[in-house]
Amino acid sequence: MLQAPALSSESLLSALNWRYAVKRFDPARKIAPELWSALEESLVLTPSSYGLQPWHFIVVTDAEKKAALREAAYGQSQVSDCSHFLVFAVRREFGADYVEQHLARACELLGVTRESLAGFGKMLNGAIEGARASDSLHSWQSHQVYIALGNFLTSAALLGVDTCPLEGLSKDKVDEVLGLTGSGYRVQVCCAAGYRAADDRYAERPKLRLPKETLFTHV
Repeated sequence: MLQAPALSSESLLSALNWRYAVKRFDPARKIAPELWSALEESLVLTPSSYGLQPWHFIVVTDAEKKAALREAAYGQSQVSDCSHFLVFAVRREFGADYVEQHLARACELLGVTRESLAGFGKMLNGAIEGARASDSLHSWQSHQVYIALGNFLTSAALLGVDTCPLEGLSKDKVDEVLGLTGSGYRVQVCCAAGYRAADDRYAERPKLRLPKETLFTHV
């Protein structure tokens, strides 16, 4: 049995209080390969509904690509000055073929037969087709991607890596720059990652948060 991690509550809260949406990155500082590899693994380990992982992640470090993406983000400097620019994409099509691939992986990992998962497969296909019929399939996929984004932000903070999630961009332009137009994926949200600039005045600003008492009800 895996042992629970030894991270203390103080360490967790310290990391979360340290993080903020960086406005100015230090372009000279790069994320070490071993740290970035761990962050990619955190995305692999992100939970998703039924374990379907309806996403794809595109890591952009090329300076020319980041410059083009900065234009798509209306000139926001975080895009070009960060170490790694991460694009969270969702599938354009989602149906029985993907479910079958998912079940095949489950059979291999769990050592069970496809027949033993027949009921699970039927349930998955029914849920997806129900979402498609109600025009909520893309919304459902989007919700899943934001779980991955939240996990990435927290994981980065625990490793001392700064981030800035970005939705204010032209998704069509991002798709074009990354060659996603006409592909099986489209961008949903992005996140810049790297290290804050020494002169980013937002780093010292107090967090604007509602009091805990107004956010929780205990029953």
